[in-house]
Amino acid sequence: MSWESLFSVMLAAAVPMAVPLLLVALGEMFNQRAGMFNLGAEGIMMMGAFVAFYIDLKLQTPWIGLLAALAVGALLGLLLGLVCVTFKSRQGIAGIGLYMLGWGISGTLFRVYVGGPTPVTGIPALNVAALQNVPWVGSVLATLSPMDYVAFALIPLSSWLLFRTSWGLKVRAVGTTPRAADTLGIDVSRVRYQCVVLAGAFAGLAGAYLSVCSAKMFADNITAGRGFIAVALVYFGRWSPWGVTGGAVLFSIAAAAQRLIQFYGIDFPYELALIVPYVLVILVLALSPNRRRVEPAALGKPYDRENRG
Repeated sequence: MSWESLFSVMLAAAVPMAVPLLLVALGEMFNQRAGMFNLGAEGIMMMGAFVAFYIDLKLQTPWIGLLAALAVGALLGLLLGLVCVTFKSRQGIAGIGLYMLGWGISGTLFRVYVGGPTPVTGIPALNVAALQNVPWVGSVLATLSPMDYVAFALIPLSSWLLFRTSWGLKVRAVGTTPRAADTLGIDVSRVRYQCVVLAGAFAGLAGAYLSVCSAKMFADNITAGRGFIAVALVYFGRWSPWGVTGGAVLFSIAAAAQRLIQFYGIDFPYELALIVPYVLVILVLALSPNRRRVEPAALGKPYDRENRG
């Protein structure tokens, strides 16, 4: 196999892994930039995956399923905002509760209304023949789904929103010095609500990608911990859209390599290959210098404008 063929095979395996990670991590990046910490992204992804799958199964309209997953994710994000922003509950505990809620409801609904593994039509690849001739990546680019291109477009859009707009400035101010932001007239609660709803919508969309773009079915463990990995990728990427993208790509390439090792029967311990992507993320996080210099100072801390202490 030539280097170009090997690269194409690796890329084809990595893209479907990277896109859901990228979607949920970009949403969580906005969330954490505003000082909110969400460990419930995995549960939101499960709900998004089931809703999109079920609507596609019953109506044969995956695009409506995607929109419904987006809405369900936003509503679950709103619920987290109500618990953490309005009632000022501990964000970590609330996130775990949301994870359990999403996991339990999606699994129960699947067993009651579907019963077992059932394929759906899903969203087909674009099959753009004009891209086939692009060196190295043409065979992959030509067969991506529309959602892949949407995810790629969200990277520069997220960077522009965060660093080039007044809203992005408010988000960063609220996550760093909410008291000062409040003094300047910024509604801290509103900005945090906006970010937690946005993060929920992105997580719901990421789950929908898994069920109607990638696997084209639903299973109890379809998310495979991606929601938790995405939280780590936000730290990995130092709260930057391009850094988060780099983390998602690196993790996905490592995971794709692990699968290719098994597929081609390379003599390498299966158990070791399985943990390599996760160990890689942990090592980079542990060795990352000056993380505290870029971490939002108010991350995970509720804001009470009445408490001046």
